Amino acid sequence: MKTNQQSKPLKFLALTAALAFAFGGVACSSKDDAAAKSADASATANAKTDMAKPAEKSDKAAPAPKAALTVTTVQPSNSSLALKLPANGNVTAWQEASVGAEANGLRLTQVLVNVGDSVKKGQLLATFAGESVQADMAQAKAALMEAQANAIDAAANAERARTLQNTGALSAQQINQFITGEKTAAARVEAAQAMLKAQSVRTQNTQVRAPDNGVISARGATVGAVVGAGSELFRMIRGGRLEWRAEVTSTEVGNIKPGSKVSITSASGAQVQGTVRTIAPTVDAATRNALVYVDLPAHPGVKAGMFAKGEFAMGTATALTLPYPALVLRDGFTYAMRVDANNKVSQVKVETGRRMGELVEIKQGAKLGEKFVSSGAAFLADGDVVKIVDAKTTEVKASEAKPTEVKPAETKAAPATAAGAK
Repeated sequence: MKTNQQSKPLKFLALTAALAFAFGGVACSSKDDAAAKSADASATANAKTDMAKPAEKSDKAAPAPKAALTVTTVQPSNSSLALKLPANGNVTAWQEASVGAEANGLRLTQVLVNVGDSVKKGQLLATFAGESVQADMAQAKAALMEAQANAIDAAANAERARTLQNTGALSAQQINQFITGEKTAAARVEAAQAMLKAQSVRTQNTQVRAPDNGVISARGATVGAVVGAGSELFRMIRGGRLEWRAEVTSTEVGNIKPGSKVSITSASGAQVQGTVRTIAPTVDAATRNALVYVDLPAHPGVKAGMFAKGEFAMGTATALTLPYPALVLRDGFTYAMRVDANNKVSQVKVETGRRMGELVEIKQGAKLGEKFVSSGAAFLADGDVVKIVDAKTTEVKASEAKPTEVKPAETKAAPATAAGAK
């Protein structure tokens, strides 16, 4: 009994402690919830305050837009541009000469020139074997000597017959035979002389010589070959002269006159100045183009057979122009950046034409008096605001520039350093 009575107070104390612990945890939980609610309310109030601030500032005026770039401007001007007519064509020889073999059935023993060699009129180009020709020459000389001897004998007989004509020693028929023999012998002499001359010409033909001054453009001669009469051995450009045969449309050929100057650029990049010599009297029925013959000066970069392009000088004309740096190429079109009175840039599409140096013809899109960005237009966009400066005032001559003294900077403590020191 005593034991039960002693344990009751102990159980009461344990129950009291458990209840106190439970109520304490609930109280702490309530405090934490209250603190969280208070923080949420504070954040909501701050957000409302921040949202209200822009509304207060919206009543103020917006600041002016900042200039995107400092630029110089230029105005379109009327300039005198050269009128030029472009054309294409081939470079050919002014005249070509074919050098062939005149001797028949002879063997080539020597070829003295190659393609590209410059030759003079009468210069030896090749030789044929002349043994058979020399033998024929000797035979012709012997035949001539024989004919001359027979002619002398026939002439003497005819002279004696004439002397005896009045004596009656010879009949008239015999006398006529002697006179006829004289004439026949004389004719045989002339025939022998002609044969000898022919053999002499044949001997000369064993040497092939240049018919004119020029440049060898082709060679078909080969040492050891036996060629027939008329076979082409060489081809040469007479005088080394070349010409450009330009193809010009029938609508524009009437504007070209003989003597006009032409600027020509060959496929190798060589540039020469030519002169119009003549214009073809007919137009090609298929292409409707006419050939214009232009004389070219000698130039190592211009060869016969080359393709070349050129421009015919057609005088001058006045046109509206802008400097080339003021133009911008975008998306396959050409634009210029126009600047209005408020220094605002407008992108304007322009149509360009001829170009002379740094000036480009403006066919459409610009007018006199308008201002355009002269350089740096590629860095601007439609709607940008720029700051305009006068190009003349920004230039400083080297002679007028004075060196400036560089003073040592005073040492001051930066606020950040001071703050760090603190």
